[in-house]
Amino acid sequence: MLIEDDTGFVLHARAYRETSLLVEVLSAQHGRIGLLARGVSTAKGQVLRAALQPLQWIRFSALQRGELAQLRGAEALDAAPRLVGQAMLAGFYLGELTLRLAPRQDPLPELYLAYGEARARLAVGAGLAWTLRRFERELLSALGLGFELDSASDGQAIDPAARYTLDPQEGPQRLLSERGGERHAAATGSALLALAADEEPGAADLASLRLPMRRVLAHHLGSRGLKSWELLEQLAPRR
Repeated sequence: MLIEDDTGFVLHARAYRETSLLVEVLSAQHGRIGLLARGVSTAKGQVLRAALQPLQWIRFSALQRGELAQLRGAEALDAAPRLVGQAMLAGFYLGELTLRLAPRQDPLPELYLAYGEARARLAVGAGLAWTLRRFERELLSALGLGFELDSASDGQAIDPAARYTLDPQEGPQRLLSERGGERHAAATGSALLALAADEEPGAADLASLRLPMRRVLAHHLGSRGLKSWELLEQLAPRR
């Protein structure tokens, strides 16, 4: 299959043999694609190599044969965000999460748009926590793994004053007891309603979404977690 003038975001790139790269791209027309880019480590291939760095938005052509497509050409469509510190780790997280959960060669236009919007928010220094929670919501929805956030699994409306755990299949479930560690891993009703309405909640409510959303994602990721989560845990004592 010939892929011509598709656009995509580079999720990951790694060296392959002496002069090539293996590149994962989230494309507009074909979903996640694995590309073999030959000769990019030569003097003539430096411009192409620069266009194939993570977070870069590209236009590319390739020939799909088997699991990997042979890259025929690519050009950068803009300057990739220059991220440092926590923002750089957030960018790594976006790519890693998409790489792990998005299937190969399955067009997901909603995910493509969500990734582009999250990338744009990182580029202008928007709040990281809200950027990531919105992307997680959109990714789950695009993959058919999402659930209603403004009603509980029993059909009752979300109570802003209550707390809820998130079941990966059933969605929000009201926390009946707030003893022990349960409360720490439950989102506030206010936070869920804000996420459903795409309205950024206050800091405490926003923070309550992190662990419940991580539990949902961990369920779909299986036994192997994310490297970005490990890096966050390593950095935690320093913050």
